[in-house]
Amino acid sequence: MPDQDGLPTPARYLAMAVVILGITMTVLDGTIVNLALPGIARDLAASAAHSVWVVNAYQVAILSLLLPAATLGDLVGYRRVYLSGLTLFTLASLGCTLADSLPMLAAARAIQGLGAAGIMAVNAALVRLIYPRHMLGRGVALNSMVVALASVAGPSVAAGILSVASWPWLFAVNLPLGVAVMWLGYRALPRNSAPPPAGARLSWLDVLLNALTFSLVFLGADALGTGGSANFSALAGGLAMLAAGVTLGALYVRRQLREAVPLLPVDLLRIPVFALSMCTSVAAFAAQILAYIALPFLLLDAYGRSPLQAGLLITAWPLAIIVAAPLAGRLIGRYPDGLLGGVGLGILAAGLASLAALPVQPSNADIVWRLALCGIGFGLFQSPNNHTIVTTAPRHRSGGASGMLGTARLTGQTFGAVLLALIFSFANAHDGRGPLIALALAAGFAAMAGAFSALRLRHPRAAD
Repeated sequence: MPDQDGLPTPARYLAMAVVILGITMTVLDGTIVNLALPGIARDLAASAAHSVWVVNAYQVAILSLLLPAATLGDLVGYRRVYLSGLTLFTLASLGCTLADSLPMLAAARAIQGLGAAGIMAVNAALVRLIYPRHMLGRGVALNSMVVALASVAGPSVAAGILSVASWPWLFAVNLPLGVAVMWLGYRALPRNSAPPPAGARLSWLDVLLNALTFSLVFLGADALGTGGSANFSALAGGLAMLAAGVTLGALYVRRQLREAVPLLPVDLLRIPVFALSMCTSVAAFAAQILAYIALPFLLLDAYGRSPLQAGLLITAWPLAIIVAAPLAGRLIGRYPDGLLGGVGLGILAAGLASLAALPVQPSNADIVWRLALCGIGFGLFQSPNNHTIVTTAPRHRSGGASGMLGTARLTGQTFGAVLLALIFSFANAHDGRGPLIALALAAGFAAMAGAFSALRLRHPRAAD
């Protein structure tokens, strides 16, 4: 039905429930195992350094397949890619649950990441099909809020599960939920409303180049960030992988420039508003992850808060997002997305700068209002920015836009994590200096993101 404008109720609610549950599982699984890594290393007789591959395998697999899965969604349907990804994710979760060695667990996590890529790649494109145009802002706001909350809730969810069960249950909980979401998804998710774009194809060479480029850049940057300045072999290996990734990336981009419908959506990046929105997203998520990883070090080590106290204090950030995101959704369409995003990012930058300027012995109230300010700013920014990314692209390129949205988030978070590792290599993470430097840098990235967002006001939007 090419002319269909969204789904009627209650079909809209059921379809959105599928989208929300699927994206929650995949985003949560990106960080839910971090707290269990020491136990995993101990139980599987692996070193702490090798156990990090339980996290890296998942992230590398997502980055490798995110854009190919988005293009596949444009070709064969977002519903089919989403449900295939969900099926693979659920089966791989069973493999993670039953793993009895670190290589087996890392392999299952990589397969789980491939399934997660299918879900993330078409998530926003499905939201565009589910909601009518005049309500799309609310749908994007709801989806953005869920992603924002899931991206910071992993450690809390893991702590709850590990308090009553062992680490395999971190993956086992996906099994009943995955089966239920699959059952509901086959009945509720809509099919594509537009035909595939003319000239679109999926070249295996392009898929390989995409996977190698993102994997090598990710692993090279990770090695540089975690190797330490004295570990010359790690630094040399990181530089070599990074150089190889950049070189392959240049070849990959040259190939994409000749494609009618490129796998890497360089055609969408020619749209000024789209390109600025991508830059906004990368810088904002770099700021978010810098702050969110640095805060536990600051609260626990420098300010002497207990793990429970630190967890409760940090909760002010996601709670503020819950308040701000629905408001942003209602403002979309009434005010330009660039203005809303710029205001939100200005508030985020102010909140992060105020955290970097905390007194030596701050009260809980001093910390909470600053964290709440960050959450309000982030909640106001994300929904309008995602709305621009999703709707600036032509409807038949929704998959490409959706894939780029996820790629921007993961790229920003990866870049922020690497920067934090570099900061902690020369500034003590436990006396407050390193975390405060990270928070100041995060404020700078938020301000940069706000500038990118404001620049969108100078460029007219194409009609949805």
